[in-house]
This record gives sequence, structure tokens and C-alpha cells, in this order.
Amino acid sequence: MMLKGKVHKYGADVDTDAIIPARFLNVSEPGELARHCMEDIDLDFVKKVKPGDIIVATTNFGCGSSREHAPLSIKASGISAIIAKSFARIFFRNAVNIGLQLLESPEAVENIEDGDFLEIDLASGVIKNLTRGGVFTAAPYPEFMGQLISAGGLIEYTRKRLKGRKVKGAV
Repeated sequence: MMLKGKVHKYGADVDTDAIIPARFLNVSEPGELARHCMEDIDLDFVKKVKPGDIIVATTNFGCGSSREHAPLSIKASGISAIIAKSFARIFFRNAVNIGLQLLESPEAVENIEDGDFLEIDLASGVIKNLTRGGVFTAAPYPEFMGQLISAGGLIEYTRKRLKGRKVKGAV
């Protein structure tokens, strides 16, 4: 799968409170969460993001508390992928579970600026900076994880698998 989008770049240690402030944790509707995504560190984020855009960040993106709301708000805002030097492990797992694409590529992060346009080939992990030139790589997901993310996350993957199989005792 190929992705294309404009970059919204952030620094290190963007925590889950910055991604979706705690005051919105009583909300579970993705569209409502998206309206408040990143608002405490970038008040205009929601106004700037277009479907398919890409977040680029330095290290430890998604650190802090384990909030499924954080990757959900990012995905619902229209962001198609996040490229970072590193991710907090629990954020990484939560993002995979909802089908949000994450790529680790320190070299790409160092050579991408806010506002650049990127093209990402998810199958190969190739990241092209269409604005400044340059081609970078990120390790592609293992096949199973790629299927899970492409299906839209763990729940959608499981739903599709179960649809393809008859459940014993079902009429």
C-alpha cells in the first residue's frame, strides 16, 4: 500500500496527554476525539490536517499512560502514518491494534521538515521525501502484523477471519 501526505513534525517525548488531553478521556467517539487531537501542543493541528497526512516526530513518541484514545484520536483526525526515531512500546501496540501505521526511521526523521510531502511504500518500508528529495527506509512490518494493520486493526482483522469461518454450533 502507498501513502502520500503532508508532514506535521514534532519533537521528542510527545506523550499521550499531549496527543489527547486527559479532560477528553470520557469521550469514546473517534470523531469527537479527533477534534481535540494534539490541541495542547498545536492548537491549529485539527485545522491543518488533511486526510492522508503524516506525523513525523523524534524520539519516544506516545510515551506516558496507556491510552487507547491517543492513537485513535490521531487516526480519526486523518493521519495515515507516523514516522519517528522511536515509539513508546505501549503506544506502538495500541496503534497496531487500531490499524494506525507506524514506521521507525531515524534517518528519515533527520531529513524531513514540517510541511514536506512524503510518499511511503508500506510493503517495502521505503519513504520518499517528494519536497526535498531523499529516499529512506524503515523496516516493514512482519507479514502477520501488516495484515492486521491493513485490515484496520485487531478487531477488524478478527471479524474478517471469523466471517470466513463457520463457528461450530452456529445456525
